[in-house]
Amino acid sequence: MPGMMIISGSRYRSCDETDLQDDKKRRENHAGYSVYYQRQEERTLDDRILAVQKMQDCIAANINKNISLIDLAEAAHFSPWYAARLFKELTGISPADYARRLRLSKSALRLRDEHITVTDSAYDAGFSSVEGYQRAFRREFGCNPKKYAEHAVPIPLFTAYGVKFRSCWKEEETAAEIRNVFIQVIDKPAHKAIVKRGIKAEEYWTYCNEVGCDVWGVLTSMKSLCKEPVCLWLPEKYRTPGTSKYVQGVETEIDDAAEVPEGFDIIDFPEQKYLMFQGEPFREEDYCEAIAAVEQAMDNYETSLIGYAWDDDSPRIQLEPRGERGYIEMRAVKSIQKSAGALSE
Repeated sequence: MPGMMIISGSRYRSCDETDLQDDKKRRENHAGYSVYYQRQEERTLDDRILAVQKMQDCIAANINKNISLIDLAEAAHFSPWYAARLFKELTGISPADYARRLRLSKSALRLRDEHITVTDSAYDAGFSSVEGYQRAFRREFGCNPKKYAEHAVPIPLFTAYGVKFRSCWKEEETAAEIRNVFIQVIDKPAHKAIVKRGIKAEEYWTYCNEVGCDVWGVLTSMKSLCKEPVCLWLPEKYRTPGTSKYVQGVETEIDDAAEVPEGFDIIDFPEQKYLMFQGEPFREEDYCEAIAAVEQAMDNYETSLIGYAWDDDSPRIQLEPRGERGYIEMRAVKSIQKSAGALSE
């Protein structure tokens, strides 16, 4: 008996016993994938956060290479379809957009700091043509890459926040064990800071909710004395009415003529002595504990043993928590002898 006829495009073919067996296998495979996807959905939130973080790490480690969704799925141990969906759910953008924005931001820093042509920057960033790179650069930053290289202005660089860091800040952490904390006296010359003020923020997450986390990208695009943005806890005398204690900014020379972005303020600071506390290198997912260890060391440190007292009239300074160098925070100090002499007069 002839088999059934199956229409495939505009051609007809006979469906025999082999076709029916193949169809059964396809249905069994589909059922297997359905179970697999269901099991993926049942993974805990921590598992999914870790999977997306692995994809972010994979992109960062291969930023100058063409990374496929298959590569990211293998890093995350999920199917490509679910990996892409999960990545967008937790980061807000697709893996392709994430990689593109990160490459563009890194290329912008190279144009600012290195003697590199737009052509080299385009191909190093993985673009197949200079024209395509120029269009993408303008869409992302609102300016032409050649003009930016000639005169770097503040632009909103993409900040690749790790998803696992967002989840671990929600609860207060305490240092689980005694860690080594390096302490050094440093002298900061008179300088100014270009800062973005919040409203009521006294810490990072509230600040992000008030002004947006993208402020860090703008600050990263600006040159600074310490080669990176800083976070500051401002004493009352440096705050304007209705603004936050916690701010982010860049420190520059006192006579620096850099362009100040709209909505940012300039604060002048006198020369000041600081104690810098630097913790041990840490795994990135342990950054909350690393911060707690340094802050505990600061709270317990007896400054009078080295002839100083805390000077709360100057801002406390925090650098970006980066695992390879350890967490760094600075707090102003003043000489006890100088303070005593001033009182006696």
